[in-house]
Amino acid sequence: MIAMLGMYDRPETAASNDRLWQAIRDHLGYGPSKLTRDCDFWEIWESPDLLFAQTCGMPYRTRLHRQVQLVGTPDYGLPDCPAGHYYSVFVTHVDVSQATLADLCEGTFAYNEPVSQSGWAAPQYHLAKMGLAPGKKIQSGAHYLSARAVAEKQADFASLDALTWELIQRYDDFAKSLHVVARTTPTPTLPYITGPRQNATEIRTAVAKAIADLSLKDRAILGLQQLVEIPASAYLAVPSPPPPV
Repeated sequence: MIAMLGMYDRPETAASNDRLWQAIRDHLGYGPSKLTRDCDFWEIWESPDLLFAQTCGMPYRTRLHRQVQLVGTPDYGLPDCPAGHYYSVFVTHVDVSQATLADLCEGTFAYNEPVSQSGWAAPQYHLAKMGLAPGKKIQSGAHYLSARAVAEKQADFASLDALTWELIQRYDDFAKSLHVVARTTPTPTLPYITGPRQNATEIRTAVAKAIADLSLKDRAILGLQQLVEIPASAYLAVPSPPPPV
């Protein structure tokens, strides 16, 4: 069996993620003793041995919903968001903090992955509604790297999910070089999933209890408030813009 909590896993949050998984495992009564951290995300998401993982909304709606079961949605308590929802922030360098999205689209947009809801789909949909599109695009491979590219002026702007942005502001000095220009409309946040042969109801119950059992410190580090149930149809209804060319 495989368990993975890699979406918001970084050195400063790893121990809290480990304790969350141990609490889930304790309530389940089975599962791997440790989280997997050394495999490709897609390899884990599509593994027949998948017990528990977190994925992104875009991979879930474009491919994974046919292969996995939805366990539930974490609520990160983000401001001005319904429970279990999040948004993306457009960031640019503080030196051009007066720039508009129209101005920035004349430059280079850094995105993490073409299958990222917060890094690609949400910002492209937001810009398209304004009649805008980035002139140039570079793929960074991670939100953190997109943010750093903007801070180092290798890109003009990027889109980061709200929780990642909170973590960057908390832990990374280069956050001082970034300025939020705008944010996207909230969509359902990154869902927890399990494999097709697992008992999703049993896992959902264990996850809800584990989150409730977290210490106040771990809850604050991870931003976790509760587990909510958002139907698959809500994820599938989110627009998917064409991939970058």
